[in-house]
Amino acid sequence: MNKLFIAGLAIFSTLNLAAQSKNQIKFTAKIANRNSDTLVIRGKDNFKQVIPINKKELFTASFDAPKGFYVFSDGKESSNLYLKPNSEVNLTLDAKEFDETIVFKGKGVNESNFLAQQALKDENFQKDAFAKEQAEFSALLDAKLKTDTESVEKGDFDPEFKTALKNSFISFNQYAGQQYEITAKANKLAGKPSPGFDYENHKGGKTKLSDLKGKYVYIDLWATWCAPCRAEIPYLQKIEEKYHGKNIEFVSISIDKLKDNEKWKKFVTDKNLGGTQLFADKDWESEFVTNYGVTGIPRFILIDPQGNVVNSDAFRPSDPALDSQLNTLLK
Repeated sequence: MNKLFIAGLAIFSTLNLAAQSKNQIKFTAKIANRNSDTLVIRGKDNFKQVIPINKKELFTASFDAPKGFYVFSDGKESSNLYLKPNSEVNLTLDAKEFDETIVFKGKGVNESNFLAQQALKDENFQKDAFAKEQAEFSALLDAKLKTDTESVEKGDFDPEFKTALKNSFISFNQYAGQQYEITAKANKLAGKPSPGFDYENHKGGKTKLSDLKGKYVYIDLWATWCAPCRAEIPYLQKIEEKYHGKNIEFVSISIDKLKDNEKWKKFVTDKNLGGTQLFADKDWESEFVTNYGVTGIPRFILIDPQGNVVNSDAFRPSDPALDSQLNTLLK
């Protein structure tokens, strides 16, 4: 799920969308290439509905749920849906192309389909518009806000849904503008000397970026509390194993708070994490983190043997593009 879309939806948590009485929902999902045998639907006020797969390879359940916004997850990927009283929701998707294949059919699903399509629009906007110059980006962002608002206003949607979406579009507009500035700052670092660091090493002592000069350096900014960060660990371990002995150093920098230093040490030990494991000095406010304009993790950075930035927002370990890039660089 695209992070800008998620940020835009953050306003939903402040809206009182839940009905006073609960209402029956009939839910069925068929997921090709599924990542799990369990589907989980979460909502506000700690709502959680766990749906196991049945013998017909379907996720089926009837449950009570207040009207409002929810997130469903197959254990690896997630997306949004909107539930209304007495809805009959039939979801289909292919987990290999999760966001691109989401389709809702049945009764009361117009809002959920709109959310799925909007998420793709937002993701494509981020890919295309973020590459533009400032003036063109601002014009595209303003046009998007106008088009999105008109689209939801014309739709046959629940009035509360319309209100929430129009507010989320305003939030998206503001957040996208901020992210554009951060991305532009990071892009200016490409080909230039990387900001440095001098951080505590899990094995003892401290490690500087300059200590690694002469090697490519792949940096993972993460934290023990970050679920998406932890999800990347198995992929990172496979990449580390594949390129063991090559001219590259894999460095993981935790931005956990100082009070969680022992928790970090235990996590690294218990999970037998490889590479160079470092602990940043001031979590989010660490100079290395702020110099790269980091506002979300996991964040990956690739630096060349001369200490210059190759990618300030590099491919994730789970992205096959990283393997292809490293394979080219390390031949």
